[in-house]
Amino acid sequence: MNTPLFGANVDPGAGSLDAAFAIAELVDSSGLDLVTIQDHPYNKDHLDTWTLLATIAARTSRVHIGTNVANVPLRGPALLAKMAASLDVISGGRVELGLGAGAYWQGILAYGGRPDLQERPFTAFKEALAIIRGMWANSGHGFRFHGEMYEIPGAVAGPAPAHDIRIWVGGSGPNMLRLIGEQADGISVSTTYVPYRALASLNDQIDSAARAAGRAPESVRRMYNLMGTITERDARDGFEGKSYSGTVQQWIDHLTMLYRQYRQDTFVFWPVAGDPVAQMETFATAIVPAIKAASS
Repeated sequence: MNTPLFGANVDPGAGSLDAAFAIAELVDSSGLDLVTIQDHPYNKDHLDTWTLLATIAARTSRVHIGTNVANVPLRGPALLAKMAASLDVISGGRVELGLGAGAYWQGILAYGGRPDLQERPFTAFKEALAIIRGMWANSGHGFRFHGEMYEIPGAVAGPAPAHDIRIWVGGSGPNMLRLIGEQADGISVSTTYVPYRALASLNDQIDSAARAAGRAPESVRRMYNLMGTITERDARDGFEGKSYSGTVQQWIDHLTMLYRQYRQDTFVFWPVAGDPVAQMETFATAIVPAIKAASS
């Protein structure tokens, strides 16, 4: 089993900036591993994800930062590779790149996204992944790519990332699970779309694809985004729905079970009610240490 990783997703809303910075700094100082941000720039209240990540990088010193997940059809993959590598250099090798094939297409198209990418999203995503890795691998050299959905006629790649950036792929369909097992460093799914009882099937499909590609299944980390609230009173069936609800001990018991039985090894908390900073502090100081102790 992989050593578990823990983190927080911060709200990119323009009106939530103080909380976003406070949570990021708390995660950094508490010894947690990740600060992530979703990528929905077509939401009028959301700040640009990459600008906010760069600012968080400047306000922290050790925690890794990343997209959860970047909406690939919004930006060309060569540019996306450049953005991730640039932030990795600036942050001293702390970037994690979460990628998604695209959702909320009305917003994507409204922001100038290519309509043809909607017609063949998996093919486009697979090519984008190859371009991103190709740009990183060919830093300082010319890079060309001729695909069905993307054409890179001759880009000069670079700078190289400061470290090997992990790529987490958001998705739960059979094609994406196969691709994740074959090529990705991790999967990112959430309680909102994937109930925990479905995780075993997803993980089995990833494992099979990884083995077929000659990879160890444990080389693919399993991220679970935890939408929820930490409460003072016990919640009956508080972990059966899209948003979790329960006491500190209930959270500890449930996440320990997810780690041991479902092999989820990366947990990112998304507070949905109450004071998000206080919720994150409870998660970092009361829940995470207990799960680390149980997993050691």
